[in-house]
Amino acid sequence: MIIVDTALEKREREGKPIRVGIVGAGYMGRGIALQLLAPACGMRLAAMSNRTLEKARKVLHEGGIENPKVVSSVRELDRAIASNEPSIAEDPLMICDAGNIDVVIDATSNTEFGARLVLRAIENGKHVILLNAVLDATVGPILKSYADRQNVVITYIDGDEPGVATNLFRFVKTIGYHPVAAGNFKGLLDPYRTPETQKAFAERVGQSPAMITSFADGTKLSMECTILGNATGLRVGKRGMYGPKCAHANDAVNLFPTEQLLNGGLVDFLLGAEPHTGAFVIGYNDRPANREYMQFFKAGDGPFYVFYTPYHLPHVQSLTTIARAALFHDATATPLGRPVCEVLTAAKRDLKGGEALDGIGGFTCYGVIDNSEIVQKENLLPMGLSEGCRLTRDVTKDTPITFADVELPGNRICDRLYEEQIQHFSVLVNA
Repeated sequence: MIIVDTALEKREREGKPIRVGIVGAGYMGRGIALQLLAPACGMRLAAMSNRTLEKARKVLHEGGIENPKVVSSVRELDRAIASNEPSIAEDPLMICDAGNIDVVIDATSNTEFGARLVLRAIENGKHVILLNAVLDATVGPILKSYADRQNVVITYIDGDEPGVATNLFRFVKTIGYHPVAAGNFKGLLDPYRTPETQKAFAERVGQSPAMITSFADGTKLSMECTILGNATGLRVGKRGMYGPKCAHANDAVNLFPTEQLLNGGLVDFLLGAEPHTGAFVIGYNDRPANREYMQFFKAGDGPFYVFYTPYHLPHVQSLTTIARAALFHDATATPLGRPVCEVLTAAKRDLKGGEALDGIGGFTCYGVIDNSEIVQKENLLPMGLSEGCRLTRDVTKDTPITFADVELPGNRICDRLYEEQIQHFSVLVNA
């Protein structure tokens, strides 16, 4: 992204850096904050907020702010930003209301809180960067319609797999190849992992057991591939995707049904394949001259070719997403329109009526990707809405849970947004 670094250098010279507010001081929020505090060229951390203020304080202190100020009003926050003084906001919504913050980052993992935060940021004309995969995968399309009306960008981050894959998707299109598949590399997939089985590993890598569980049980994979599908128009070939096991990414050319690749394409994943991290795209080009050149450059015999990025570094690559949104009104990965894919909720074990679902990375359920029209036709409960729902009947292990099987918690914005999303895009499709 050469044009991005040039534009950021210009903002730095002019003393007009992009001002960023981060809500969430967990693993990824901390990583991005520390990059901005380095400081990053043409960008500055303006403020941070977190459910526990002490955690935000530790992040700022780690980034070189000896005694970060805690502000209790928007006026105080605006004054601190004007003085180039990174601060901690008592109320996270103050970051959305501050007059001189350009970009708000949702670094949480909660659907309901994230929905409130993002709507407030959009209402106040802020660009929104999402690290909140569950929010994006559940109501991203309708939030995009809100952002469009306010002429602001809402986007998932570069560096996490959906952003890496979407960048690669755009590159493959640009060089004259037709992208027919895109997705993640995955090393382990076991839908029955729990915070108890993942506790030791989570402690070793400094993340929460729930987050690590969501990686292992496939829920996060389904969320990420849903974001990718909604950003590219690629669908799944079957519920849960194919996920073929192979030794290397280059093997992928022979592992997916050709008729599906050439009839709309697929979002999917590779299990156990080198380089084990990053993202891949399969491009199609059947021109004879192209085959000659690609064979010479050891890119395969065609007409399907694998392109892959062998890394994903969200804590640093997200900086390009911030810059692209603020300087060029360009999203890294954002829904094209109506939902293409969604993530349904499946029982992780036999569940009894009256039990409450504990949501992503928990003991009761896991998420599975499917095409949106199937999820809606079968009235399936999105995984992003599952937390706090109470079962009205017994559900056997691995059975998809429907809206008819649960009582929803009352007065949630995320439920309203999901219903609005269905109605909004149904009207557009039928118009």
